[in-house]
Amino acid sequence: MEPTKTVNMTTTRLVFMTGAAVFSLRGLSFMAIEELTMVFYVLFGTILFLIPASMVSAELGGAFASTGGGVYTWVKEAFNKKLGFLAIWLQWIQNVVYYPILLGFAAAIIAYMIGKPELSNNGTYVGIFCIVVYWISTIITLKGTQLMSKIASYGFLLGTIIPGAVLIIFTIIYILQGNPLAFLHPSAVDTTAAYIVEGISYPRWFPHITSLDNVTFLAVVILLFAGIEVQAVHASELKNPSKQFPKVLFFAALLIFFLEILGALAISVVLPETKISLQSGLMQAFENIFVSMGIKWLLPVICVLMAFGVLGSVISWIAGPSRGLLWTAKDGLLPPALAKVNKAGIQQNILIIQGLIVTLLSSIYFIISNVGVAFFLLGALTVGLYLIMYMLMYAAGIRLRYKQPDLQRSFKVPGGNTGMWVIAGIGFMAVFFAFIVSFFPPSQLPIGSPLEYVGLVLGGTVLFTVLPFFIPSSKKKN
Repeated sequence: MEPTKTVNMTTTRLVFMTGAAVFSLRGLSFMAIEELTMVFYVLFGTILFLIPASMVSAELGGAFASTGGGVYTWVKEAFNKKLGFLAIWLQWIQNVVYYPILLGFAAAIIAYMIGKPELSNNGTYVGIFCIVVYWISTIITLKGTQLMSKIASYGFLLGTIIPGAVLIIFTIIYILQGNPLAFLHPSAVDTTAAYIVEGISYPRWFPHITSLDNVTFLAVVILLFAGIEVQAVHASELKNPSKQFPKVLFFAALLIFFLEILGALAISVVLPETKISLQSGLMQAFENIFVSMGIKWLLPVICVLMAFGVLGSVISWIAGPSRGLLWTAKDGLLPPALAKVNKAGIQQNILIIQGLIVTLLSSIYFIISNVGVAFFLLGALTVGLYLIMYMLMYAAGIRLRYKQPDLQRSFKVPGGNTGMWVIAGIGFMAVFFAFIVSFFPPSQLPIGSPLEYVGLVLGGTVLFTVLPFFIPSSKKKN
């Protein structure tokens, strides 16, 4: 049995929902902290991940748009239900782990809005904020797809695109006023992003890599571009999904690329690397620009818009992977109680369980004193889980070319089967590499005990990966 198909989604709205699921202003601080080497990282993420993921997702999404189920259906059709369930489970659980990261960014935004930026580093405040706002977002999502899609799309437009555009435009004005460019004077301590000549530090364009812990940020970069496929579960709600969904992915990918690189560059213009906070670097940049121009009153306005954008992003993510998980419940791979939907057709029991897990994970901010480290630790765990799912997706794209060669595909990765091997193969190798380096403590952060860091990330990845195989189903799995 499959969820009833409804047609209430437009191409534009799904582009914004996809953009909201992938791009977040939160990620700009991660990029900016690498200064001019960010160009390398963004190109790495775009060429080796975003483009392959978009192309493979477009082919699979177009082929199975009327079927629904997203990555669950893709992997199930390529291999079997068990691996399909693992794929959608990983997409869902990494998303659950991701919420405290995204909401931690929102907490920093609100702290700046009320004039108390020091709260962004207060674990108790951040933890409580994450829990309360998440449950508010869940209540909104339970109201139905129409309300959820409107908030997600308007949130992306008003809370992400507009603040991003304001940052870029005002940074240009900031430069034209003759202010110094911070990235031209990098910290001599960070040798991966700077080199020293006669006691003067200069920015690097290519990171100086001496060990794997120098490139752990590559794994986080993948996370910043991940999610391009997540709204495939809503493809069946388009009027002509096989033609519209590939367009959704390509327009969203283009938008994401330009926002990412221009936004991160703007922050690195205003702030030196040593002063960029992973949680509140964006607000710091806005504050510096507005103060220099005598318009600091505009900061709370931008913060309100960005907070709304985070809400839209959270709601977009709540609705996506959990909807895919509903397909597995309908298919008998989860207990019958998880197949229950409310009057609006929303998977209420799945969302309640999801909320309980998010509440538990948000408590990490109560335990780890350094909010930035907790922020990054959750990100590393999220990456490991998500990248396994992407390996399954790329493998499914290749496998289906041989298993179902006559499957109608509105869009096909060019170059025949060889082209699919090349594109999906590049994507697979990129995510595999990022998966490996995600277990190395980053040299850029005060992680503390490397052994403890590796243990937490490895243990969490193994736990959440094997857990679905112990969940009881309502019927025998194939």
